[in-house]
Amino acid sequence: MTTPSPIGAARETELHEIRAGVRAVVSRFDDAYWLARDEDGEFPAEFHRAMADAGWLGITMPTEYGGAGLGVTEAAIMMHEVASHGGGMAAASSVHINLFGPHPIVVHGTPRQKAEWIPRLVAGQDQCCFGFTEPDAGLDTTRITTFATRIDGGYRVNGRKVWTTTAKIANKIMLLTRTTRYEHCKRPTDGMTIFYTDLDRAKIAVHEIAKMGRHAVDCNSLFIDDLFVPESDRIGAEGAGFSYILDSLNPERILIGAEAIAIGQDALRRAARYARERIVFGRPIGQNQSIQHPLAERWMQLESAWLMVLQAAQLYDSRLACGAQANAAKFLGARAGHDATWQAIATHGGYGYAKEYHVERLYREVAMARLAPITEQLILSFIAEKVLELPKSY
Repeated sequence: MTTPSPIGAARETELHEIRAGVRAVVSRFDDAYWLARDEDGEFPAEFHRAMADAGWLGITMPTEYGGAGLGVTEAAIMMHEVASHGGGMAAASSVHINLFGPHPIVVHGTPRQKAEWIPRLVAGQDQCCFGFTEPDAGLDTTRITTFATRIDGGYRVNGRKVWTTTAKIANKIMLLTRTTRYEHCKRPTDGMTIFYTDLDRAKIAVHEIAKMGRHAVDCNSLFIDDLFVPESDRIGAEGAGFSYILDSLNPERILIGAEAIAIGQDALRRAARYARERIVFGRPIGQNQSIQHPLAERWMQLESAWLMVLQAAQLYDSRLACGAQANAAKFLGARAGHDATWQAIATHGGYGYAKEYHVERLYREVAMARLAPITEQLILSFIAEKVLELPKSY
């Protein structure tokens, strides 16, 4: 349902080939598969394996380590297609984390770390989770308290993390800690360090969080008790971790926007089909303007948000400033996806509430895009301050 983007015919052909290749894998997993994963909460291991075997987990990774070395534009096309076929955020989140989450390794890892870690991620041999968020810090990352104390040969880590995705099945964890207390730092962003290490379940207790949607991809609270991390598992310099995670923030927001748009378009297609086929009072309900107009408006919102995704991605890949555009892509994509899935439910009427038609599941899948990885309110504050030059509000 997405129209061709204004980026040139040759480039469009290249991106079309990526989309077609991803579709060849994703389309093997139908609505019944994703409904089953929604109901049993099992990680979509078959889907993840199929994506790894087809080489898609390494689309953004360097070619020398088995990746394709492509940019966020290609990744956005890939993730848009992944989320377009009924899998929603369950499909997207099972592979999304591989694309830019490990970026600190790519940019700041040693040659040994890259050679050892990246090929295993590309091949799907390692499953990584990310321990960044904490229950008492939320979006104020400078206030994390998980602490890594230096000891012989490495560090001893204690603390808590929350909303850690795929920790139930992961064998690796990228962990953001403090190595200098907040009160002892010159700047709030100083004194944080990143590690990529084994998820030792004898030292890390994983407790799943029951949630509204995306049941197939777990979120968890972690309780870390005297975890030993070898010094060789530290990424980059001690105390510089906050600056390292910034490398992946804009790509993540762009991809979340692309995924939310795809879910909204999937729901919109289902709603339009239902409106054409559903006969009430002797005519298809889609003949009524009260059904037509809201769906037409949702289409325009989704298309507009997609153009912002493409603009943000192209700026990022051109190494130009894209903070405002990446945040706008996430905001607009999440809003458009959310509104389209709700309209799909409304179009189906009572059947929209039934699992049989899948739109209620898509609504639950897309809802998280308005909340994570950054709230709408912080995006609005960012645009107000950085673009409109208004005083900082918090």
